[in-house]
Amino acid sequence: MARTMTGAEMVLQGLADQGVEVVFGYPGGAVLPIYDEMFQQDKVRHILVRQEGGAVHAAEGYARSTGKVGVVLVTSGPGATNAVTGLTDALMDSIPVVCITGQVPTHLIGSDAFQECDTVGITRSCTKHNYLVKSPDDLARVLHEAFYVARTGRPGPVVVDIPKDVQFGEGNYVGPSNIQHKTYKPQLKGPENGIRDAVELMAKAKKPLFYTGGGVINSGPKASQLLRELVRATGFPVTSTLMGLGAYPAQEKNWLGMLGMHGTYEANMAMHDCDVMICVGARFDDRITGRLDAFSPGSKRIHIDIDPSSINKNVRADVPIIGDVTHVLEDILQLWKSSAPQLDKPAHKAWMKQIDAWRERKSLAYKPSDDFIMPQYAIERLYELTKDRDAYISTEVGQHQMWAAQFYHFDKPNRWLTSGGLGTMGYGLPAAVGAQVAHPNSLCVDIAGDASILMNIQELSTAVQYRLPVK
Repeated sequence: MARTMTGAEMVLQGLADQGVEVVFGYPGGAVLPIYDEMFQQDKVRHILVRQEGGAVHAAEGYARSTGKVGVVLVTSGPGATNAVTGLTDALMDSIPVVCITGQVPTHLIGSDAFQECDTVGITRSCTKHNYLVKSPDDLARVLHEAFYVARTGRPGPVVVDIPKDVQFGEGNYVGPSNIQHKTYKPQLKGPENGIRDAVELMAKAKKPLFYTGGGVINSGPKASQLLRELVRATGFPVTSTLMGLGAYPAQEKNWLGMLGMHGTYEANMAMHDCDVMICVGARFDDRITGRLDAFSPGSKRIHIDIDPSSINKNVRADVPIIGDVTHVLEDILQLWKSSAPQLDKPAHKAWMKQIDAWRERKSLAYKPSDDFIMPQYAIERLYELTKDRDAYISTEVGQHQMWAAQFYHFDKPNRWLTSGGLGTMGYGLPAAVGAQVAHPNSLCVDIAGDASILMNIQELSTAVQYRLPVK
């Protein structure tokens, strides 16, 4: 049933109805009506960051460690533009974030008013979708729609730009039931013929390889569990992108380590020599493929992805499957078990023997030192001391990030928080703050480089204010 509210009241009611518990924000003139309402309720907690870029990264850390949508509240003009780096980061890494921005009153839009900027225009290329709300009667629907768009399909950031007069104005509030985007309906179930073709190709493989990415983690914890079951059922080796670490346990014998230009020798050689590649929730980015004309030249490729635009974008798929990783893996596993395919066991044994020979190269070996602590050793020790704890590891961007990916052995999803696609220095500290807010009793560690840590060092003040014991 519709209720009459001010726009500012609608924002808080909408967040509460979406199950939002935490908002990361920084106040300013164009969002004061929303902040006034913030202090009249106790359902949604507000975390005051020290800069809007830190707010988005904190929301990313919160989202990645929980699987929920991260929420940001910032003001117009410089508040919105400071958020752009974080929004782009979330878009590149498929992180669900809803960013609410204030805007000058509608009658001043386009007049170069104080703290005005074209937020919708500026964020068009760095968001999954964005909105400029021009009437209070549209606000509730847009808010609920924003959460739907952010969390469904390939997740990503959504901006809702709300002019100040819309925050003061009154309109009808509607709840979130049956709110969907009219034209955006992601395909969840993979096509039956694609599932069948994938299983048939996998059954004939002599040198198979699972190539997994962040899509496995974004699909939810069940996807990681299904991946583990499928690897056990097939016996195939598995590797991962930077974003997919933790989806498959790093201690399992079928794990080859990370793939790509900073990955292990065995993972890259297996990718080059495999005859059937099963790509699950990854996008064939340049850090993985290198020269496209020399990438895995002899393989047949199965590509599972919920984003149709990722299929055949960089590398041609022989069996393209558009669908959610959880649904597709469930169907493949069910068909695999029911069909009980006869594998070429001698060929598989030879393949694993070859992989073991590549492993013997010990590509990540390093020379210890008696004079100073080697960074690789420091991360190995960090892993040994924290592997039995519920630890969340974030990083900044640089060599330390790659050492963390190589030497911290993730066994669970949602524990690895790093900036992959955009490579954002300054990501790690606010991301750890967001994770610590979400998991107050867990250990949250930011592995940082001396330059990256300075990019958002001001968020130390946020950690101190809220007594967040980020390491």
